[in-house]
Amino acid sequence: MQRGRNIGITTIAIGLAVLTSMARAQQPAGGGRGTEPQGREGGRGGGREGGRGAVAEPAARPALLFKEDWKQPPYTGTLNDENRRATQDAVTNPRLELKLYGTDARNVGVYTHEGRFDLWTGVVSSPVAIMLRDKGNYVDLTGLSRLRAIVRTLALHVIHPVVKLADGTYLAGSRAMDTEGEYIQEEVRFGGMRWHKLDPMKVVTTVEVASPDLTRVDEVGFVDLAPGGGHGVAGAFNVSTLELYAKAVPR
Repeated sequence: MQRGRNIGITTIAIGLAVLTSMARAQQPAGGGRGTEPQGREGGRGGGREGGRGAVAEPAARPALLFKEDWKQPPYTGTLNDENRRATQDAVTNPRLELKLYGTDARNVGVYTHEGRFDLWTGVVSSPVAIMLRDKGNYVDLTGLSRLRAIVRTLALHVIHPVVKLADGTYLAGSRAMDTEGEYIQEEVRFGGMRWHKLDPMKVVTTVEVASPDLTRVDEVGFVDLAPGGGHGVAGAFNVSTLELYAKAVPR
């Protein structure tokens, strides 16, 4: 009888010890208080008061700042290359100014393709840049700013984004577009791009410029560093329905 009673006491003691161990294992660290979730870097999540974990807000894409669809300038007589020349009268948005660069830039023409007006560089005998200027604002091209347009490049021609900074510096970006003869809506992001100085008279690139200030840009557009090849299937580019997604900075 005494031995049986001892075995029973021992069994109860072992059971109590197991229950106590399990309860301690289930308690949060720090004197019974709940722990906060750890961030991906191993520390406590930041960004909220009280040290609570937080997921970073995704950066917001800027809204559409301006859009240009082009139109045929007024003319008399036959609609030939001369009457097709792109002037300020080709611009539909009253906020915008058309800026053309290159020794033969006056021969950029207005044409219609796929039911849209576009600017075409086929008979331009020099490299050329086509740019737009917002009369009331500089533009901030940092963050998720984008330039979107329907473009076509022909016969190994490529185009690059080009900007004029508030201090008068012209820069051509490294991200090239080549549509191999198709009309394609292309979009270029300005962040993380490499930039080279552009001579606006000759429309040729020179030295690389590291980390230019894109917070106050005066003009924006596209540049073709090769001359046009004439009518027909020859080197050139077309640009229509140009849209800029960026922040306005009042002049």
